[in-house]
Amino acid sequence: MVFATFGALRRTLLAATAAGALVYLTGPALAQGTPKVKFATSEGDFVVEVYPDKAPKTVENFLQYVKDKHYDGMIFHRVINNFMVQGGGYDSAYAERKTRPPVVHEGREALAKGGPKNVVGTLAMARTNDPNSASSQFFINVKDNDFLNPSTQAPGYTVFGKVVGGMDVVNKIKTVPTGAGGPFPSDVPKTPIIIKSATLVN
Repeated sequence: MVFATFGALRRTLLAATAAGALVYLTGPALAQGTPKVKFATSEGDFVVEVYPDKAPKTVENFLQYVKDKHYDGMIFHRVINNFMVQGGGYDSAYAERKTRPPVVHEGREALAKGGPKNVVGTLAMARTNDPNSASSQFFINVKDNDFLNPSTQAPGYTVFGKVVGGMDVVNKIKTVPTGAGGPFPSDVPKTPIIIKSATLVN
């Protein structure tokens, strides 16, 4: 599963101007008991926290994949500096793993509950044109991507967490050299970035 409208999104991104200051990461304050997941990768470790009070079905889905060790051995197969890094769908041989049924889209609901937007460091679900098609793939925003946010005109992408440790590792990943790889004509790291493990730590 990938961004089905990825080409259009990238064109929109490239057409955007630099006018206006970036809105720095805001969102729910850190809370005791907020679930956290540590990703150990070939480029280093980072930690994300997720918000079951904002997007309960999405978080439950994501954490079940973590508990099932689905992400262990997977790669970040799409990396675009100044946009996002995406993984959770393919292993280093570009083989897909069996996924559970897709999760219902919670983008608008999460925002209505005060959840974060698609800004730097936030974690969101990847999907096809069908808003209710997200399964295991996720992406981390490495830029404020307002055009990915849910609105009255578009469902957008469900944000359900953010990086709370090791953002320097994510920033390292976003700048790696990319090219063609597996079924993808571009944006694939030339040296595979492997998720060694994803572990629930809280």
